[in-house]
Amino acid sequence: MKKIYQNDDGLSLASHPMDKIPIRDLRFKFKKVENHNPVWSETNPEFSIFMNALGIHIPYFEKFLVKVMREYMPEIEDENLIKDINNIIGQESQHAFNFLLWTKAMQESYPKLEKLDMDAKSYFNKALERKNKQFKIGFTAGYETFTFLGGMIILKRYKELMEVADPTVRAFWVWHQVEEVEHGSVAFDFFKAFYEKKEWYRRYMVVLTYCHIVKETFKAYSHMIKKEGYYSSLFKTFKAWKFFLSFGFELGYTALPVLKRDYHPRNHPICNDKQSEIAIAWREFYSSGNNALTLTQDDMDVLLEKKIF
Repeated sequence: MKKIYQNDDGLSLASHPMDKIPIRDLRFKFKKVENHNPVWSETNPEFSIFMNALGIHIPYFEKFLVKVMREYMPEIEDENLIKDINNIIGQESQHAFNFLLWTKAMQESYPKLEKLDMDAKSYFNKALERKNKQFKIGFTAGYETFTFLGGMIILKRYKELMEVADPTVRAFWVWHQVEEVEHGSVAFDFFKAFYEKKEWYRRYMVVLTYCHIVKETFKAYSHMIKKEGYYSSLFKTFKAWKFFLSFGFELGYTALPVLKRDYHPRNHPICNDKQSEIAIAWREFYSSGNNALTLTQDDMDVLLEKKIF
């Protein structure tokens, strides 16, 4: 007999991962990272560098999203969407705060990080000041496409990407990916509330934001692998760029269904009623009062062994 998993967030195995968007107040202590080493995944060092590079501009996008949604939310009448918007604002505000802490913690290791950080901040500040309403809402929807898809990919490939990793940074990324999936449809619905018939523009912004994400991640990644000594041998150079290109390709390829006319995030082939078991187990772990600021190897063994019958 099938037993339905249920936790305090109200999410069960039978529910969709986007059904609930709980706000969790977490403050990660990155000073506890072992040896202050920014290459936090022993399983896949290139993955950890990629995520570090990606994370430089993410908090400024998240701040951008919060400001855009707050600016235009008063024009929305759908009460359910308003509730979801308030929840995504809560989640993204938490994300941005912690991402900035991690960027600051990495600056000692990567000299160019401060400038890259300021450039990312400047880009989104200028976009808020100079871009029109349609661009701002469209960019938000386009960018969120890849944060939620990235969340699904990373949780699915957990063992090959970060099975052995620093407990603090691993906890940070698992939390972030779980929540990116939870609110993965809100920016899409937000766009549709204003521009339901402008499918061409939505598709255009998906392509534009993908190019933006790849370009900005490339800037930081190239600097980071240089500082980590990847250019000391042809093999290491090849290995680093192979990961960058393959992961970037996977993210883009996974986004192809997004371009369909009848697309909705809840119906994406990799995001459906069959939830990530790591996400389900992590929600129970958090809602049971456990310390979600670190995920030790023992913690992950428990999460990964959680069986749903």
